[in-house]
Amino acid sequence: MSPPPGPVPPPRRGRSHPPSLLRLAERLIRDEGLLARGDVVLCACSGGPDSSALLHVLALLRRRIGHEVVAHGVDHGLRAAAAAELSLARDLAERLGVPFSTTRVDVAPGANLQARARAARFAALAAASAAHGARAIATGHSADDRAETLLLRLLRGAGPRGLAVLPPRAPLSRDLAGGAPGAAAKIELIRPLLLARRADVLAHLDRHRLVFAEDPSNADPRFTRVRVRRELLPLLEDLSPAIVEHLCALSDMLVAGRERPSNGDPAVLDGDDPLSIPLGRAQRFAIERARKLGRPLRVRVRGGGEIALGFPEESSVLIEDRSTRRGA
Repeated sequence: MSPPPGPVPPPRRGRSHPPSLLRLAERLIRDEGLLARGDVVLCACSGGPDSSALLHVLALLRRRIGHEVVAHGVDHGLRAAAAAELSLARDLAERLGVPFSTTRVDVAPGANLQARARAARFAALAAASAAHGARAIATGHSADDRAETLLLRLLRGAGPRGLAVLPPRAPLSRDLAGGAPGAAAKIELIRPLLLARRADVLAHLDRHRLVFAEDPSNADPRFTRVRVRRELLPLLEDLSPAIVEHLCALSDMLVAGRERPSNGDPAVLDGDDPLSIPLGRAQRFAIERARKLGRPLRVRVRGGGEIALGFPEESSVLIEDRSTRRGA
């Protein structure tokens, strides 16, 4: 006879494991309104880890969100291996039932190579988007990419506007669209993987056994970005393990500040700006996200007082009144 069962353990609180890449992407797509039912999105694919994971995620989310996916790869003519890498992307797209096409561009070696290659790539992606009737171009930037870009801009002396990097969505500039009149007006750049770390991307690839290629230029220390990725960011993470999240939150706040109307924010009542109060990073992020989504705000001050901005009552933002602490 089996022994009587023991006491039932209490339910576990919190997640036993971090959210999947699929969940993180879906959350950002819905929170930021990146895609809606019936939208056509063009996934920029190189065959590398980030774009392969992005293509897979966008394809898996089609049934839940209702969008359509097409994929496009660009061969810059700089490496012989690029054609084989794009073949990997094509194979993945075919398995997922996603139309795939490529463009070959000629980028001559020389100064500002990465900038010129980027410009040629986006011009090709914009043309492909127009041909497919796509509303948006999706890229596989992760939180790590955003943190690296902010650090690069900081090293180059950028100010607040220059540090508002890689937002979840942004209009495609006319320059990136290749200068074609009206081409940028109808196309957005979206970054569905921005809530994910690079480790989340690699875990997704491993979990689903997806084959991808590595661009050797991503390990070339001649490029400043590579040194930031391999040297500076690991050092900063050693000093502050959450530095990537901090840098991304800073960029979010700067993006929100850049987007805020210069004639005053209608969400702020009676001249009380919650960002003038000593808020923590999470509270600032919650307030700016609510502003961006057009949701009302309610900020309760622990220690006395309330700023009535109408945030949903069940998810009020709590902050601490420092003047109360000093008087205690």
